[in-house]
Amino acid sequence: MERTQVLKRVVVTGIGALTPIGNNVPALWESMKNGVSGAAPITKFNAAKFKTQFACELKGFNPFDFIEKSEARRYDAYTQYALVSVEEALKQAEVNFDNINRNRVGVIWGSGNGGIQTFQEQVMEFALGDGTPRFNPFFIPKMIVDIASGIISIKYGLRGVNFTTVSACATSNTAIIDSFNHIRWGKADMIITGGSEAPINETTIGGFNASRALSTRNDSPATASRPFDITRDGFVMAEGAGALILESLEHAIQRGAPILAEIVGGGMTADAYHLTGTHPEGEGAYLGMLEALNEAQISPSEIDYLNVHATSTHMGDISELTAVERVFGTGTPLNISATKSMTGHLLGAAGAVEAIACIQAIREGIIPPTINTVDVEPAFDGKFNLTLGKAVNKEVKYAMSNTFGFGGHIATSIYQKYEP
Repeated sequence: MERTQVLKRVVVTGIGALTPIGNNVPALWESMKNGVSGAAPITKFNAAKFKTQFACELKGFNPFDFIEKSEARRYDAYTQYALVSVEEALKQAEVNFDNINRNRVGVIWGSGNGGIQTFQEQVMEFALGDGTPRFNPFFIPKMIVDIASGIISIKYGLRGVNFTTVSACATSNTAIIDSFNHIRWGKADMIITGGSEAPINETTIGGFNASRALSTRNDSPATASRPFDITRDGFVMAEGAGALILESLEHAIQRGAPILAEIVGGGMTADAYHLTGTHPEGEGAYLGMLEALNEAQISPSEIDYLNVHATSTHMGDISELTAVERVFGTGTPLNISATKSMTGHLLGAAGAVEAIACIQAIREGIIPPTINTVDVEPAFDGKFNLTLGKAVNKEVKYAMSNTFGFGGHIATSIYQKYEP
């Protein structure tokens, strides 16, 4: 007997953010609209001997303003960031868990590095000691990559699907697409999703310096992230978190929730090409965008805004624009922008923060700019509207978000203006 499944519509009812250019969504969005850079000299450690001495750090953030000290000390910073962004998203979504079946609410959270600061601290203490293993009993629970999703579920008593995605810099976009699928398949009514990272430390900066992925423009941090510019020299490390509350449309309507946007497509593919490099023809990105468009049942010409991965690395930016040209052609009214030019690269949290940029673009009819880019790669100069320098007003019905990760991971999601 053939079984036919009716897929549910999935909507976004809340968003939360903690970023280098704003410690909540209103502050983040205001900075994005005004082209504010979050890059500055590193304050979290002495970076004088490092090739890269700057990053996009959080500003004016104290976890104890949001979490009890005794509780916060049991968590790595990446988990603290997750909890803060989730709380903001739940408030906007007007969630009262006393009136919701918690068995049908899940958490799918992402992080590329997890508690890498905790890992560094504990290993260094052991290495510099007398060889006696005196590890903190919270070492493993603070460090493991899945602990943020577990703690979110414990805090709110959520007994639905719960796991963590890890796909490098595509991580939180992968988490969002997984959440979208679980809800539309009827396996959950609501899922808290997104990602968080706390990677600004000696281990991460030193490791990415060794792989020559980071910008070394120490004389001008604020202009270092310059996607598509011929003088770009690598990405700018960033920290923070982004959270989304996804629900089935019927569940959101039933509880009278605010509906910010609808998620209508997700594409997950692979470059299958190189450990850290992207395919020269953008093969994985091309396939991922096509898959997302196919799932959304729309044509490329219907996308109004594309938030590109665009980390400001030499080959990465070129391969992505090559894929974009293959999908969309050139000379189209499509607006493209690279918000990493402002936020820096939040690694596994990037996709969630950029999804929020897409949702805000839909809600307010504003395309955030690409800053710092002056001399566009000659092969692509004039082919695309890269929204350089200033935000523009534009009605946005469909917005697409691209994220790619080391290992060839590709994740593309599409958001639509909600129509009853």
